[in-house]
Amino acid sequence: MTYWLVANPEAGDGQRGREFWLEQLKNAGITAPECCDFREQGWQAQVKLDDIVMVAGGDGSVNTGASLCLERNATLAVLPSGTANDFARNLALPDEPAAVCELVQQGVTQLVDVAEFGGGIFLNVAHVGLGTLPARESKGSAKKLLGRFSYGVELLRKVNAKRGFHAEIQCDQAFVRGHWLSIAVSSGAFFGGGNEIPQATADDGLLDVIAVKPRPLLQLLLTFFLVQFSGKSPKRTSTVVHLKGKRCDILTSREKTVTVDGDEAGKTPLHVVCRKHCLRVIGSTVVSTGEAEKSRPGLK
Repeated sequence: MTYWLVANPEAGDGQRGREFWLEQLKNAGITAPECCDFREQGWQAQVKLDDIVMVAGGDGSVNTGASLCLERNATLAVLPSGTANDFARNLALPDEPAAVCELVQQGVTQLVDVAEFGGGIFLNVAHVGLGTLPARESKGSAKKLLGRFSYGVELLRKVNAKRGFHAEIQCDQAFVRGHWLSIAVSSGAFFGGGNEIPQATADDGLLDVIAVKPRPLLQLLLTFFLVQFSGKSPKRTSTVVHLKGKRCDILTSREKTVTVDGDEAGKTPLHVVCRKHCLRVIGSTVVSTGEAEKSRPGLK
């Protein structure tokens, strides 16, 4: 078995780069891992079954590492170093780097789902509409200064300027059509730096689709806090629709940008399928938010 270390020097505040993690890994008993870069292709063909690919970066880097692990049947280890670190939250990874490295050394693993779409995969969330703006516009110094809060700040700054878009959403047998401010398709339970998808988990074989209608800012904020504090999706609301299913298709009247795991990934239409338990990851548990219902696909 070989340990591979890929570190993104631009992730987060830049404090958790390659040298930082090499020292932490050494203290945990993992010495001289193969250090690589995703921009270089040659080493990836050498990754073998049951090797551990350690990714020190944000959710975009972790997404790239997951694609490699799926291709090579390797195990993904996340060394949280980014701004949001939402996939790490799905695994309840320790805050202390030393504890994360101990977990890697112990080799405890979980099987999680992956969402597959035409342009690749995502582990956390795909956005259409307002939710794409943080990935497209929260860059550089603002992102480093505000950290995970830059996502929310960017949304608040733009929400009043957006009037929404028309779209049809098919999620298994459930179908809705309407005017939407934002549509999110989630494979995991977190987005935007720790905001929870209610009643979700990354290993139930289901996608969660959250569609938000254009409403006054105050109404949107009240709905958001209601969901976050209760841990449940409202059963009847004029603001939010929550769907669950193994497959989701989003058709928009006009072409819209799609982002996945914080990076731009093309345009609508968006077709997503959940691949259950296909990715092996280092972790001691998989988090469930609220009362995750694993056996009830359909409209929530």
